[in-house]
Amino acid sequence: MRKNSVKNTRINGEVQRVLAEIIRGEIKDPRISQWTSVVAVEVAPDLKSCKAWISVLGGEEAREATLKGLKSAEGFIKRQLAKKVNLRNTPEITFVMDQSIEYGVNMSHKIDEVIARDSEGASENQSAAEAEEGGGREDAAEAEEGGGKESAEPVEEGAADQ
Repeated sequence: MRKNSVKNTRINGEVQRVLAEIIRGEIKDPRISQWTSVVAVEVAPDLKSCKAWISVLGGEEAREATLKGLKSAEGFIKRQLAKKVNLRNTPEITFVMDQSIEYGVNMSHKIDEVIARDSEGASENQSAAEAEEGGGREDAAEAEEGGGKESAEPVEEGAADQ
């Protein structure tokens, strides 16, 4: 079986779904955070090993405790996985900490901060620009009304004859 085959992709998805169910509902270890999610799973083509990327929302202590709890529950998780997923071999699971969700949340906060700073700077610049344009607005209003000046619309010579 090739690494990116349809069968391997289906197995990866099924193992990811079952691992998430096991971690969320069946493990009673208090070290494992409630905010643990299985981000991705990659099962080897020979079904002997599996890497599971885990993300934990919380501090560094919560991540370390969750990883220790998952490693101590590896046997239980493998046994439950064997019961729920019918595979020729039940893979050995290696948990890897994935920080992509935390990275995304952090980047989102930074973007929000930049937008807030830009909007504050834009409002200050706009009020300063309005103060400078205060005298120029009357001249612009007179120009729009015509101010007694003739309109400068060009007339085509041939259009008047028709």
